[in-house]
Amino acid sequence: MLSRKNYNGSILIVDDNPTNLEVLSDTLTVAGFQVAVALDGETALEQVKYYQAELIILDVMMPGIDGFETCKRLKANPLTRDIPIIFATALSDTTHKVTGLSIGAVDYITKPFQCEEVLARIKIHLKLRNLDKVLETQNLLLKQEIQQRKTAENLLQKLNHELEQRVHNRTVELSQALQKLEQTQVQLVHNEKMSSLGRLVAGIAHEINNPVNFIYGNLQYAMEYNQNLLTLLELCQKNFSSLPSEIKFFLEKVDFDYLKQDLPKLLSSMEVGAERICQIVLSLRNFSRLNEADKKTIDIHEGIESTLLILQERLKGRVEQPEIQVIKEYGELPPVECYVGQLNQVFMNLLANAIDALEEQNSQLLLRNKKEHPTIWIKTEKQHQDWVKICITDNGIGIKADLQSKIFDPFFTTKPVGKGTGLGLSISHKIIVEKHQGQLICCSEIGKGTEFVINLPCKIKHDNQQDKKTEILQII
Repeated sequence: MLSRKNYNGSILIVDDNPTNLEVLSDTLTVAGFQVAVALDGETALEQVKYYQAELIILDVMMPGIDGFETCKRLKANPLTRDIPIIFATALSDTTHKVTGLSIGAVDYITKPFQCEEVLARIKIHLKLRNLDKVLETQNLLLKQEIQQRKTAENLLQKLNHELEQRVHNRTVELSQALQKLEQTQVQLVHNEKMSSLGRLVAGIAHEINNPVNFIYGNLQYAMEYNQNLLTLLELCQKNFSSLPSEIKFFLEKVDFDYLKQDLPKLLSSMEVGAERICQIVLSLRNFSRLNEADKKTIDIHEGIESTLLILQERLKGRVEQPEIQVIKEYGELPPVECYVGQLNQVFMNLLANAIDALEEQNSQLLLRNKKEHPTIWIKTEKQHQDWVKICITDNGIGIKADLQSKIFDPFFTTKPVGKGTGLGLSISHKIIVEKHQGQLICCSEIGKGTEFVINLPCKIKHDNQQDKKTEILQII
């Protein structure tokens, strides 16, 4: 009996070959897993009714129903469909591998078994399954919390309405206090959601970073080993005037000259891809600092670049949308003291709005008529008296003049129903003006585009915003 300390999970092995069962069972038991075995598919289907397996290793060829039919029945059962299934198949049996993956298996292991590979694959899929369970639990809790908050907001709106009916002649000071309290509540709700998002993004970035670093760190060695092997083969060709016919035949079969040229290119492209993933993970980490409450001194350009990398997929061209060009005119900026996560949130809101405007413009065929490429300009420069200026401009559809005075109001949006909450610009304005003592200005013209200008001090002075919020609550 395994102690709970050494217990790593429960696994069901289904195979009609006793030798395979013995090898896998011994290997997994030594590794700390609780193991159950079945000799055929029917027995396995009965056994999962009372044995809570966390992962199933399933042979393909068995008497009675084969592994594919067993897998289909397991996936059709609501009680067992989420259990990860790994097929055991022959090394050259590509058809079985593809079929198994297409009906719901998560992986396959090849015969004869390599114990280290089997353990590594099992641990990875158990870890992924545990992460899925955690995410499901977190999503359920988040939905419950959102529903509770909606109920609370509805109740609060009803109480506010009743209060306004009973007290018609409230003073201007009390009305302003109530408005500030409502905005503060909206801010708190949004901050909580963004904080949860930041923790989730940081966790995902961490999980991706470990295997990517492993791959990236070994690529250089793989390149060196590859070069050594190629050099060895070339020396053999050079120093042995007559190679055995079997070797000559194999060299011709694999097209050795082409292999020498293509394999280094292949490894190089893998290195480029790994570097790209590393950049994305770094951007996710930078953006995930949404819940950092302390002020920090940073390079503004790093936050902008991280946000652009996250939005890269929306900037790419598609069949129905042309590629959005981003022109950066970065000036020499001093370090700026700010709340990093909140400032990144502002960049995300403004750039996402610019992309939305350009997509809407294209859908109305205005860009096609004007023959103007969709573009976003990002310009930064240092202002006098230790201030910095960030301008984000697009050549999108623009905002009507009579609406520009309302765009920073809570819940106001120019987007269609279901595509905007009306909180992005309102919260961005509060972050820039109240948290950073700066300015957020909008200039727009229909058919020409929109520009948002952010003016920030390099150092935030101490203010009494928290004291003011406390006074509002006391008044209410």
